[in-house]
Amino acid sequence: MSHPAQTAQSASQHLAGKVAFIQGGSRGIGAAIARRLARDGADVALTYANSPERAAEVVRDIEAAGGRAISIKADSADAEQIKAAVQHAADTFGKIDILVNNAGVLLLGNVAEGELPLADIDRTLAVNVRSVIVASQAVVRHMDKGGRIISIGSTNADRMPFQGGSIYAMSKSALVGLTKGLARDLGPLGITVNNVQPGPIDTDMNPADSAFAADLLGLMASGRYGQVEEVAGFVAYLAGPEAGYITGASLTIDGGFGA
Repeated sequence: MSHPAQTAQSASQHLAGKVAFIQGGSRGIGAAIARRLARDGADVALTYANSPERAAEVVRDIEAAGGRAISIKADSADAEQIKAAVQHAADTFGKIDILVNNAGVLLLGNVAEGELPLADIDRTLAVNVRSVIVASQAVVRHMDKGGRIISIGSTNADRMPFQGGSIYAMSKSALVGLTKGLARDLGPLGITVNNVQPGPIDTDMNPADSAFAADLLGLMASGRYGQVEEVAGFVAYLAGPEAGYITGASLTIDGGFGA
């Protein structure tokens, strides 16, 4: 019989031997996911666009805890940079078992007031949607049966309760259909594809103590913002062996924002 401490330790390392590639892993939700997957035993490659110091900090934290990690500069709006980053990760660690598509932009503008430049629309779609397709297609070449693809969408795919978010909501709604299609394409290969839809989460881009947050709190059944670690824990479950029968799903973690 195994000792309880040994059982707990083995359970916490359920991603041992796995390699995770995280688009947008230098801060906020992405950084929390990188740290959590590493804590659960995975080697981690994370990309960043504009935050080299914060990416390096995530890598240092993982290495200090005994894990392996690298950071790669790559703009998720640039398909060639994504492909190169995936290849770099595969060359470094030998394979990729888990892809987390976390890169995203939130560019607000009211259609009625003409505040949506075409450049903002194009960048939103390039980062929030096209990068998921590009990364998934690149990663599959290095992914075996049991692989996991997890995108970070938004509860705004189902509910947009304020003005100015139409293009963002559209991009996150696109992930719902994309997830279903990718699940069909990759199911025969033994790869699952899922979409995690967070509600308001306390990050530097959307702090829980802002005036905007005060307006949102009343819309949530929980009456509070979520924490990045809560989203990371959800992603870690989907990345693990117990979630092998979940695919093509859009799963909400929003404190009752959409209830």
